[in-house]
Amino acid sequence: MNINIIQESIEVLPQYALIPISFKVETVFRFETVKNGLGGILLHEEKVDKPYLKDYDAHPGEGPSAWAKQWDISNWEVLSAYADEKRIGGALVAYDTEGLNFLDGRKDIAALWDIRIHPDFRGHGAGSELFHRAAGCAKKRGCLFLKIETQNNNASACKFYARQGCELGAIDIHAYKEHPDEAQLIWYKRTK
Repeated sequence: MNINIIQESIEVLPQYALIPISFKVETVFRFETVKNGLGGILLHEEKVDKPYLKDYDAHPGEGPSAWAKQWDISNWEVLSAYADEKRIGGALVAYDTEGLNFLDGRKDIAALWDIRIHPDFRGHGAGSELFHRAAGCAKKRGCLFLKIETQNNNASACKFYARQGCELGAIDIHAYKEHPDEAQLIWYKRTK
């Protein structure tokens, strides 16, 4: 399959949003704190009793249509993946965005805010291509790191980021009040 990655303007977000981001949760990373965390946190991948579908765009106030209402996204970069001129995926890289707490107020960190591949095209290399281009965008902007958030119920994404050379930098097992069974995992890819 011939995959072409191009940079597009933020105006393509309505078309970008048509690419599903949902995935089937079949395994999760369970956490075990050693000595109340002083001895570290162990991750164990386990099968869930009942697999379920997780769709980040289905959460109120989430997804591509909501971002411009929350932040000034004019400083963001849109990368789009095409196969035979069909949009199959994309990634958004956020920089220096007022009010986007995930960037910690730093100008030397970029966020891989979103990455998605159409389910029919997952596992064919488009995600890796998008990730590497996103890291390149961060480097071009002078950022030291590309920062990525995922959750413990997205085990395939966690393994994907580890394969891309990311380092797990933070785990917040109490990050989501509305989803107490989910933990936040923050990954970092050094760009320099």
